Amino acid sequence: MRNVPAAAAAAAAAVAVASSMVAASTKTITDPNIQLPVAAAATVTAAVMVATTVTSAAKEYEISGNSQNENLNVLDSSAREGDMNTEVRYEIVQEGERISDRSTGNESTVSEVSLEDVADCEIAWEDITLGERIGLGSYGEVFRGDWHGTDVAVKKFLDQEIATESLEEFRSEVRIMKKVRHPNVVLFMGAVTRAPHLSIVTEFLPRGSLYRLLHRPNNQLDIRRRLKMALDTARGMNYLHNCTPVIVHRDLKSPNLLVDKNWVVKVSDFGLSRMKYSTFLSTRSTAGTAEWMAPEVLRNEPSDEKSDVYSFGVVLWELCTLQQPWGGMNPMQVVGAVGFQHRRLEIPDDMDPVIADTITKCWQTDPKLRPTFADIMAALKPLQKLNTRPIGLHNEAAAN
Repeated sequence: MRNVPAAAAAAAAAVAVASSMVAASTKTITDPNIQLPVAAAATVTAAVMVATTVTSAAKEYEISGNSQNENLNVLDSSAREGDMNTEVRYEIVQEGERISDRSTGNESTVSEVSLEDVADCEIAWEDITLGERIGLGSYGEVFRGDWHGTDVAVKKFLDQEIATESLEEFRSEVRIMKKVRHPNVVLFMGAVTRAPHLSIVTEFLPRGSLYRLLHRPNNQLDIRRRLKMALDTARGMNYLHNCTPVIVHRDLKSPNLLVDKNWVVKVSDFGLSRMKYSTFLSTRSTAGTAEWMAPEVLRNEPSDEKSDVYSFGVVLWELCTLQQPWGGMNPMQVVGAVGFQHRRLEIPDDMDPVIADTITKCWQTDPKLRPTFADIMAALKPLQKLNTRPIGLHNEAAAN
């Protein structure tokens, strides 16, 4: 049993070790092919990672089914995909697991938004009946709830101080969720905008996250279903990228893709998203989780919606291989490998060539060379008919 890491403690530790970051990190690297960058930029990036990243994104925090204690990546090995009574757990990424975001630049700033601007979607706290807690993060808790007879997910922020950055993130997330409506984007129901109950209310998706479904024991998701999940994700992201202004998610990964009872995948968690009013988000827009992040973001360089395309490539790789991206490496090592050594995840030789080519294009070093989500959808749609063709390193490949 482990306690949730305190972001403040992590930040303090980073200040103490930043000057010796490169030397200390070299001792922790187990892969002989990885040489941690020694450039000043790499050192700064690694320091930021240590300050705000406690564990890799693959170790999502969940709530144990038998207690209210916090366990690391507790997966229900007895879960059955068809059993809707199985307890659902949402993987909630710790705020400390994200590279800190102190964006100032061309993207919209949440400080411009007043509470009145989000009050038009007000839900009275008294109208919500909270059920079991299904997720926990350093920013807050997620509960299953009932709102006028409708199952909902209630994301309640722990920090209710009106002048804090947490409140600004709350405002930003509400403003974006108010704007979006798509079958492959989680439905925003409303928000409780009055402290001490600041909360975001969305539809409840009973199957939990794609991450949980992919990495639980005895995974039985077949090829066709996984391809459909990839297409669902691409459709949701294509919608966001065609909004005016463009919405850049900045934290696209399997834990932020939720699955409904009909196996439809929906993009969720807009806490780090920004509306893009000009060519790039600012160079200080580093956000997300290292294992899924684009190299330019890891280097703290200007980025745009093509960083989401890179992240989708990791999700598609995850869907095809059923492996956790960069398993066995800590986030700081991922920063060095992807951001500065131009390494990419290994694509299996037996993967369908169309999918392998799509992933490779998503991972282009030059963001301008990456495809759009419309391109990705066009490439993947024909594959849905090939439901007997192997797409990854699985038993079905041997069966064909």
